[in-house]
Amino acid sequence: MARTIWDSTVGKKTVMAVSGLIMLLYLVAHMIGNLKIYFGAGEFNHYAHWLRTVGEPFMHYEWTLWLIRIVLVAAVIAHATSAYQLSRRDINARPSKYVHRKPRASYATRTMRWGGIILGLFIVWHLLDLTTGTVHSGGFQEGHPYQNVVDTFSTWYGNVVYIVAMLALGLHVRHGFWSAAQTLGVGSRARDRALKIVADVLALLLTTGFIAVPVGVMTGVVS
Repeated sequence: MARTIWDSTVGKKTVMAVSGLIMLLYLVAHMIGNLKIYFGAGEFNHYAHWLRTVGEPFMHYEWTLWLIRIVLVAAVIAHATSAYQLSRRDINARPSKYVHRKPRASYATRTMRWGGIILGLFIVWHLLDLTTGTVHSGGFQEGHPYQNVVDTFSTWYGNVVYIVAMLALGLHVRHGFWSAAQTLGVGSRARDRALKIVADVLALLLTTGFIAVPVGVMTGVVS
């Protein structure tokens, strides 16, 4: 039964919707945590340490954090795989390009695929920059996330990569949230307007909230 559901278009769209909502919940929490950087190095570093001790003593050090990471990796893989397979299925069903674009298709709708690729590449860069320190500028300091963030956004390319990715994220969330609601049966003619407003607000808040961090460093508010 699981294989039958996965092989169906509806099943793949459901996997996309559920995995997307899991990642959306994480993004909201991650954005709120990022904004703690405005309260100073002590507050931000303490928050980063707290993430590793959540659930103690029932959970061992970093167990909860690794559990979250595993769920997120599974969600990303499921989301990307179903998106790719749905895209290939759509192309195979209509190998020739449409003569006319849909007049009501938004910019976010037309760029969902490219936005997903941009975000996938960004996730790799972001992990190598602020988690492993492999591509970090200024010398990565283990246990000092505040200084590492300031180092990253003290470079022009760090700001460009991050801001472009967050703009792509905003477009992705704007269209993805509404699409997920339709797939999961939440949408209706009566609710469509409200769902679109919620999608717009979520996209705006996430984009603004994430971009506020590099802007704070660039303006010297965070230093």
